[in-house]
Amino acid sequence: MIAAALRSRAKGRIASFRRTAIAVLAILLAGLAWGQSDCKKPVYLTLDTGHMEVAPFISDTLRKHQVKVTFFAAHERTQTGDGSLGEHWAPWWRERGQEGHSFASHTLDHVVWRADLKDGADGAQFLVQPSAGSQSGRKMDYSVAQYCAQLKASATRLSALTGQPTLPLFRAPGGKTSPALLAAARACGFAHVGWADAGFLGDELPSEKFSNQALLAKALRNIRSGDILMAHLGIWSRKDAWAPAVLEPLIVGLKERGFCFATLRSHPDYLAWIAAHPR
Repeated sequence: MIAAALRSRAKGRIASFRRTAIAVLAILLAGLAWGQSDCKKPVYLTLDTGHMEVAPFISDTLRKHQVKVTFFAAHERTQTGDGSLGEHWAPWWRERGQEGHSFASHTLDHVVWRADLKDGADGAQFLVQPSAGSQSGRKMDYSVAQYCAQLKASATRLSALTGQPTLPLFRAPGGKTSPALLAAARACGFAHVGWADAGFLGDELPSEKFSNQALLAKALRNIRSGDILMAHLGIWSRKDAWAPAVLEPLIVGLKERGFCFATLRSHPDYLAWIAAHPR
């Protein structure tokens, strides 16, 4: 019994040491990140996949203004090629990896959470509806293992395309989640990333009601330091495309106001999680 108690204490001390080490590492990483930049007003531009037609324009604009972003990717239907994570777009993703952007999962089949279901024999169950892949449009029951497989499949494909490890982060398609879904994702190594209210850049809104000029003015007026911003690599439903009209003046306007751009790799809310879940 004494030996067992000693082993239990030792395990507790080791676990406490590991938690402390992770916290210290996160602080050191934060200091390193800030030490590399004099910027005091960071914002975090994130881009989800879409039909990809504006992807070359977006990447050219980011390169021109030396802006690094975080891409959340699913294998979605595209206007050109075999899907956003297909071979047609492989060179584009490889270039983004070489440029130093960050990458994270958006589920492989763009799986939209619809509702929690009663726990089954294997734990939590979710009603979901993929909008890509072979089951596109179908409402389905998903286990935790199935949802985790979707998260990991996207991350694995992204890493293969970019040559870079993905972040242990994900964005649920449509931003739709539940506490049970978030807990399931964290259990398999993925923390969820939403966006700030002011960071909703509006590229998925109907252009008949929300003009690009109005969206730009709103963003420049309301965005604050630390905000996570969200847009897409092309939205099917928007008639007046957002990216060519808004992206560059948004970047220029925010920089003129003293903001800088960083990836989620240096976001203070995720530093400890990223350090504790290397991929």
